[in-house]
This record gives sequence, structure tokens and C-alpha cells, in this order.
Amino acid sequence: MLERIAYAGWPNCLKLGHRSLDLVATTDVGPRIIRLGRPDGPNLFKEYPDLVGLTGGDEWRIYGGHRLWHAPEVKPRTYAPDNGPIEHRWDQSTLTLIQPVEASTGVQKRMDIRLDPERDHVEVRHTLTNHNPWTIELASWSPTVMAPGGRAVYPHEPYVSHEEKVLPARPLVLWSYTDMSDPRWTWGRRFLQLRQDPAATTPQKVGFYNGQGWAAYLLHGQVFLKRYATPAARPYPDFGCNTETFTNADMLEVETNGPLDRVEPGASTGHTEHWFLFDGEAGDDEDSLAELLEPLVEATEVDRG
Repeated sequence: MLERIAYAGWPNCLKLGHRSLDLVATTDVGPRIIRLGRPDGPNLFKEYPDLVGLTGGDEWRIYGGHRLWHAPEVKPRTYAPDNGPIEHRWDQSTLTLIQPVEASTGVQKRMDIRLDPERDHVEVRHTLTNHNPWTIELASWSPTVMAPGGRAVYPHEPYVSHEEKVLPARPLVLWSYTDMSDPRWTWGRRFLQLRQDPAATTPQKVGFYNGQGWAAYLLHGQVFLKRYATPAARPYPDFGCNTETFTNADMLEVETNGPLDRVEPGASTGHTEHWFLFDGEAGDDEDSLAELLEPLVEATEVDRG
């Protein structure tokens, strides 16, 4: 089930998989999951050909794949480089990746990865531990860098008429460079869609609180589905966002945030994502999307806290 392999120029990667799903984690840099897909199929995660395989140096590199950051985004704190070797452990069911304590922040990153042997389901637990002698405030932040050419889909909160409810349902957060008229966005009644377009050179980003606890990316006739807890009573970074999405000409990120916590010395904060992979395609219209995605969401319900 776990195999040490060379991948993308890194000699010490770990492949976790079964007959219909595999993923590859790096140990020469990280913690990072650089690949996810069908065996012998395309990688649904973005790889940067000029960066994969590199190690060392003080400059942060995006590499691609799935990474663990801490929010809110601040330079240089968030961009502490992850260019060196990490520790890994395997207990026959869970692969643990542990980065050395970041010298610039005093924070240590950890991912615990478990692949369900019976389903195309991966559980990824993200943990940030404070090794400073003082309390810090931050949230775990998990961007997944998706391969180009696909489409991200996020649910709106269920429709309730004005007569039934007058209070707002959730925040929608914009960045200074967000252009809501950009044709990559589709602001529908039931879903928010964002397309990755290699010809569109300007970046786009929005964030929001997602009480439905799921996000999807459609590419290569497949559906990558994220599920996650949504404890509404907890504060979140970026004006209350537990979900964010970003795109540029290279890729599209499907991002989740854990709660914003004050973390005492020696304590930790974090959150868990559940990934599912399905075969399926849908048109641009919302009825087609609902027909594809709603049964998959129902079949993958997780505790939303």
C-alpha cells in the first residue's frame, strides 16, 4: 500500500494507493502531496515543471500539489520555505509527514494522511503546533493547487425567502484584485463556479463561509470532491472565510481554512479534509451540475461540527 518511489525529480517520495486511486507525497521537501489521481492516469494536481525536483534555498517555491500554510496570509511569515527534508512515519494505515520547526515562525507543520482501502477516499488531517515561548494567533490553511483546464464548484447556502429569513446567510469576501465581471466566474443561484483559463493572465480570488462543507473540481471527466467540518461558532480568518478559491493562468486553488485560534506555547490547531474522487462530467448549467454533484455530496456526508 505504501511504496517509496522517485517522482518528478525528487528521489524520496512516498506513493500511497490501491487499485483505483493513488497519491504521492514528497519527503525531500514538504509537507506536500504532489499527486492525486487514478493509477496511470493524469495528475489532478498542478505540477510546476521548472520547480519540481528542486530542494534547498531560502526562497519559497510553490512546487504544486497540496500544501499546509498558516493564515491570515502575511509576507514573509506565511511564505516560510519548505525546501528541506521532512520526517515521515507509517503505521500501516496512516502516513504522517512532519516538517522541522520553521525557524522564522516557531511553527511546526504536520499532515496525517489515511487512504481508505475500500473507497476512493483520503482523509488529510492538518496540524500546526506552536513551539514559541509565547501565544500566537493563526489558522491552519490548506490550499490544493489543481491542474489547469478545470472548473471549481462551490455551493451557495440553501435558498430561504425574504419572508422566512431576514438575517444574512454568510459572508462573501473580495480581494483588491477581484473582478466579479470576469467571465471565469459564474454567479449562479445554487452554485458559484470558477473556471481555470490558461489564456486569462489576471488572478482572481474570493472567500466565503461555506456551511455546506464541500467544494468540487471537475477535470478530465473526474470529480475531485472535498468535504470538511464547518463549526459556525468559531472565528475564521479573512473576515470569516472557511473556504477560498484563487486562480491565475497556471492553476486554480481550492482552499479551506480551519478556525482562527490563539495557540498557547506547545499547543496545536488544525482541521481535517476528506477527499473523494469520482468519475463524472456535467454541463455548465446548474441543473446538470446538481444532477452530478448532489448525489455525490449526499453519499459522502461528514461530521460538519
